[in-house]
Amino acid sequence: MKNKVSSTTIAGLIWLFTSSILGGLWILYSLLFGSLLELFGFVILTIGGLGCSFPVLVALFIVIPRIEKLQLTTKQKFHKLYIFCLTSTLPYGIIGGLIVSTSFNNSYVNNFIVAAILITLALFTCSFLSILILNKKINTYFSSSQINHFMEQNQFQNADANFSNTVTNQFETSNKQTQSTSNKTLIKGLVTGALILLMLVPTVFVSNIVSEREKRQQDVVKDVTSGWSTQQTLSGPYLYVPYQVKDGENTTTKHLYFLPENLNVNGTINPEIRPRSIYKILLYRSELKTNGNFKIQLPKDIEPSSLQLNEAKICYNISDFKGIEEKLNITFNGVKYDLAPGLPTKQFETVTTQINSNTEDASRTEASTKDVEAIGLSANVNLTIEDLQKSLSFDMPLKIKGSEKLHFIPLSVNSNFAINSSWKDPKFDGNNLPGTRDVTEQGFQAKWSFNNANLPFGTIIKDFSFNKENLAFGVSMVQPADQYAKTMRSVKYAILFIGLTFALFFIIELMQKKPMHPVQYVLIGIALVIFFTLLLSISEFILFDYAYLIAAIATVLLISLYAKSHFKSAKTASVFGSLLTCLYAFIFVLIRLEDAALLVGSIGLFIILALVMFGSRKINWYNN
Repeated sequence: MKNKVSSTTIAGLIWLFTSSILGGLWILYSLLFGSLLELFGFVILTIGGLGCSFPVLVALFIVIPRIEKLQLTTKQKFHKLYIFCLTSTLPYGIIGGLIVSTSFNNSYVNNFIVAAILITLALFTCSFLSILILNKKINTYFSSSQINHFMEQNQFQNADANFSNTVTNQFETSNKQTQSTSNKTLIKGLVTGALILLMLVPTVFVSNIVSEREKRQQDVVKDVTSGWSTQQTLSGPYLYVPYQVKDGENTTTKHLYFLPENLNVNGTINPEIRPRSIYKILLYRSELKTNGNFKIQLPKDIEPSSLQLNEAKICYNISDFKGIEEKLNITFNGVKYDLAPGLPTKQFETVTTQINSNTEDASRTEASTKDVEAIGLSANVNLTIEDLQKSLSFDMPLKIKGSEKLHFIPLSVNSNFAINSSWKDPKFDGNNLPGTRDVTEQGFQAKWSFNNANLPFGTIIKDFSFNKENLAFGVSMVQPADQYAKTMRSVKYAILFIGLTFALFFIIELMQKKPMHPVQYVLIGIALVIFFTLLLSISEFILFDYAYLIAAIATVLLISLYAKSHFKSAKTASVFGSLLTCLYAFIFVLIRLEDAALLVGSIGLFIILALVMFGSRKINWYNN
C-alpha cells in the first residue's frame, strides 16, 4: 500500500507550523504589551528564526522516515516523535538561556537554568501544537507500515486475495477510531487550557482600568488639597544667632542655632471629609499647643562678646503656608512676638523628606520620598548676654490645616508629643513609632518621647549637618476603604477565577458526556472578566465588601443559569452555583487577609486540588 503523505511533506509542515506558531505568539505579545518598534523587531526575529531552525528541518527529514520504519504502534511512533522534538529544542533552550541570562538584569530571567527551561518548554510547546494540528496526516503516514506488518503476520498461503484488503480496511477503521477517541479528550483539554490563557488577556485591560480610575482619584485629591493644604511637616521653634570670627585682620560672620532644652507639643486633629464628584477626600484641622524652654551654654571657643544678639531671631518651620488658619505669634521670655514669613538662612529652606512608613508592629518598612518646601517663619527677639545665663521659656499656639499626614521633626534635646483625634483609622509612620497609643472606635491617642540619648545633637548647633528627615515621625489619616487596591488584588486572582471555573465545566462535561463548544467557554470567561468591572464600578459608590457581594451574586447566578440551560439539569446548576459561591468566598478571604494570605491560599488550593482529583477519578479519559 502506498503512503498518501511523504516524509518530506510531514517534516516540512512540522517545521513550518512550529516556526509560525512561535512567531505568531511573539507578534501577539508585541501587539498587546509592546510598541510598533518592538513589533518590527519581533517580525525580524521570526524571519531570522526560520534560518536558525534550518538544522531541525534537516534532522526531521532524516528522523521521520526512520521512525516510520520501526515495528511499533502508531501511538508509540508519536511518542518517539515527541521525544525527538523535545531533544531538538534543548540546544536552542540552552543557547537562549545563555543569551537571556547575560542580557537582562530582571531577577526573573537572570538565572540561566530557569531561562533555559522556559525557552525549551516554549519551543517544545509550539512543536507539540504543530503535531496536534497535523495529527491526521502524521497518523496516516505512520499507520501505513503498521498495516503492512499486520498483513504479513496474518497472511495464509491459500487465503483468498480479498482477505488482505479486508484486513487492511478493518485495521484502518479500528486505528482511526482508537486514535480519535484517545486524542479527543487530550485535544479538548489543551483547547480549554489555551482558552484559560486567552481569557487572561482581558484582565490586563481591567488592571489598566483600575490604575486609570485610581489615578483619576489621586488627581481629584491633589486638586482639592492644593486649594486646601497639603501634607504638613512641622519643626521648631529654635533660635538663630549670628556671631563674628576674627582671623587676623579678616572678620567672618557665622551663625549658631540654639535648640530648646525641653519641648512639649499637645495637639488635637479634627478630620473633615469633603465630597468631590464620586470621591471623598479626607482633610483635617489641628490645634497644637507648643511650649518649653531654652537653656543656652555657649561653646568654649565662642566669646559672648562675638555674638550679634541684636540680629537674633526665633524661627519655626512649616511645609505649607496655606495651612495656617490664624496669625502666628509666640511668647518668648515673657514677650509676645508675631511670626512673619522668611528664614534668616537658606539652610533649612528646602527639605527632602524621606519617611519610612512603619507598621505599628514594626514588622514591615516602606520608604516613600517626597520633596517638600520647608517654609519658615521668624521674628526678631530681644536677647541680651544676661539672658544667656537663665532659662528662656516660650509658648506658641498653632491652628493649622492639612491633608492626609501630619509630621514633626523633634528639634529639641528633650521633647514630648501627644496627639489625639476622633479618627479611628490612623497610621503611625516615620522612623519613630509612638511609645504609647490607644486606638478605639471613638478615635486615637498617641505619645512620642525623645531625649539627648537618642538624638544626634545638643542644644547648640553650628549647622544642620545631620539628616533631619531621619527624625521625622507622625500620623497619617488613612481612608479605611481603599477600593482600588482591593480590586487590583482581586484581578491578580483572575487565574483562579477563570482556571477553576473552566476546570469545573470541563470535568462536568466529561462526566455527563455533554460537550461544550469553545465559544461557550469564551462566553463564560467574559462573564468572569465582567465581574471585575462590576466590582470596580460598584465599589466607587458603596463599601468594597458590599460591592464584592453584589458582583459575585450576579456572576454566580448568570453562570449557574447558563449551566442549567446547557446540561438541562437543575441539580448540575445548583452544584455549579455552590462551588462558584465557595470559590468567590475563598478569594474574598484572601483579599481581606494580608500576612496570612499565602498560608490560607496554599491550604485552600491544596483542598481544591484534592476535590478535583476526587471528582475526576471515575472519568474515562481514554474513552475505552
